[in-house]
Amino acid sequence: MKTKSTTILSVRHKGTVVVAGDGQVSLGNTVLKHNAKKVRRLYQNKVITGFAGATADAFTLYD
Repeated sequence: MKTKSTTILSVRHKGTVVVAGDGQVSLGNTVLKHNAKKVRRLYQNKVITGFAGATADAFTLYD
């Protein structure tokens, strides 16, 4: 069985941070969305987070 999962990547170099994530949302073998926003800024843009897994859980945490 092939594993499919979200990718969230963070790199810090010389005081600069980059956070990126893939944009695909799937259910089983079906792609539901190609351009999901999985990386969000929180708390007055001071915190960056990446969401993966159940969408309802992620948005509950985001709110």
